[in-house]
Amino acid sequence: MIKLKGIAAASGISIGPAYKIGREELVIPKEIIRDEDIPIQIQLFEESLIKTRREIIDLQKKISAEIGQEEAQIFDAHLLVLEDRMLIEEVISRLKKEKLSVAYIFSEVLKKYIEVFSRIEDEYLKERAADINDVGKRILRHILGKVRVGLSDLKEKVVVVAHDLSPSDTAAMHKQKVTAFVTDIGGKTSHTAIMAKSLEIPAVVGVEEATTKIKPQDLLIVDGSMGIVIVDPDEETLREYRKEEEKIISVTQGFLSAKDLPAVTLDGKLVEINANIEFPEEVPSVKQHGAHGIGLYRTEFFYMNRKDLPTEEEHYHAYKYVAEQMKPHPVIIRTLDLGGDKFLSQFQIPAEMHPFLGWRAIRFCLARPDIFKLQLRAILRASVHGNLKLMYPMISGIEELEQANKILKEAMQELKLRKVPYNDDIKIGAMIEVPSAAMTADILTREADFFSIGTNDLIQYSLAVDRVNEKVAYLYEPAHPAILRLIKNIIDSGHKAKIRVGMCGEMSGEPNFVLMLLGLGLDEFSMPPQVIPEIKYIIRSVSFKEAQDIAAKALRLSTCREVEEFSQKKLREILK
Repeated sequence: MIKLKGIAAASGISIGPAYKIGREELVIPKEIIRDEDIPIQIQLFEESLIKTRREIIDLQKKISAEIGQEEAQIFDAHLLVLEDRMLIEEVISRLKKEKLSVAYIFSEVLKKYIEVFSRIEDEYLKERAADINDVGKRILRHILGKVRVGLSDLKEKVVVVAHDLSPSDTAAMHKQKVTAFVTDIGGKTSHTAIMAKSLEIPAVVGVEEATTKIKPQDLLIVDGSMGIVIVDPDEETLREYRKEEEKIISVTQGFLSAKDLPAVTLDGKLVEINANIEFPEEVPSVKQHGAHGIGLYRTEFFYMNRKDLPTEEEHYHAYKYVAEQMKPHPVIIRTLDLGGDKFLSQFQIPAEMHPFLGWRAIRFCLARPDIFKLQLRAILRASVHGNLKLMYPMISGIEELEQANKILKEAMQELKLRKVPYNDDIKIGAMIEVPSAAMTADILTREADFFSIGTNDLIQYSLAVDRVNEKVAYLYEPAHPAILRLIKNIIDSGHKAKIRVGMCGEMSGEPNFVLMLLGLGLDEFSMPPQVIPEIKYIIRSVSFKEAQDIAAKALRLSTCREVEEFSQKKLREILK
């Protein structure tokens, strides 16, 4: 029996035989061509681009039909590579100049692009090197006339083990036959992790030696919650995990029974459970998982994967669609949160030594009122079609909130002059994700109608931990006593001013923290749609009085470990 440790990418337990996918190595010889062959090679390249485009569009349709529109959008980045004029022109230019085969030239240009993306420190952007590699290999296969065997013809249920899984691999597989993923590389933002969560199957990534230690048909236990893979388990371990697997299936069914019920405690305290989204196409998933509304609609992804800026009309139609689909339920639209780990080339933002502390979020918007106001006008116009609210990210003090509201009033005035209808009583929220905002929350209540706590950044800034730096990841502790005290101060300040306080950071969707947050008085939890049934189930299993006692005791503890162990113990007692 061998135990391998990796990164927990998608929770759950799966037991099954290993199905190994070998690394595809396309060996391209350095072949010299004649002048008269150049037009033929260019034509071969262009035809390969067209064939690859058709393949990817077909894959998008398949994914959209079988899994969902959100997951199908993974392939948008692939299509952009196919339309990248710089890449295409570089290949053709080098082909004419160097007089080498288009397969060799393209493979060299591809290596350069992949190397550039792989050197980027940001985890999300680094993972995009896989997009380029995946689409590049597709193009090369067409140039070379090769066909790759996919995962679509599996005959039995298996655990897929690979060095890495491309979106093409996961799209081609038969989802009922693959029960888990294990990969050598990858992180929580890799496509493997994203697809595993969408398919609701366990995944452990970044195992490093998975493909060398695991043989085809080895029996595997994949624990996606703990990030553990057990190879050839003994009978006792197998028995324990089979019991655990049955328990998870049973508990999950129990969670689903609560998805359409209100999130109300045993003694009648009602809270809102909302969903976080990035794209309008996620609305069906929001409804399917029983969300009351949308607590965070991230809009910066609107600006990504394009060379120009979105127009007011594009913004308006996207927000209008979500407002109409969710009506009468609330939809909180967060204004552009650019910077930190999200960069857009069209803004030409200079590189910063400390991007998370730099020109980002509301700071960028206030410096570029032209871009900010365009988005605000679109939100205001869409507000007449449903229950829209807007929220500013990374507010650090009252001055920023006053400036943002001043620009909002200017946007209202412009619409009034254009005789365009809007809701002039739209609710304004501030994201509390900076320690200065958490400590002066009482002052911010003068300019805000509601608060939403962004724990991802609040933890990062309060504990001085770069959340994308693996060397200090162990210090990123949501259960740190300082974080609990900041959260309490924000909630108390909001309630004293009679405004609602929600939370849209990762912490609000973590079962271990739900009882504490409920007891601290949080009015609204917002999270990925898939975890909503479980969080509702937990809230419906406890009294508000009991949750308050748990929060009070947690606040008296001294260390993260004590808080985590205490909250886990209480959660086990309540859920039995």
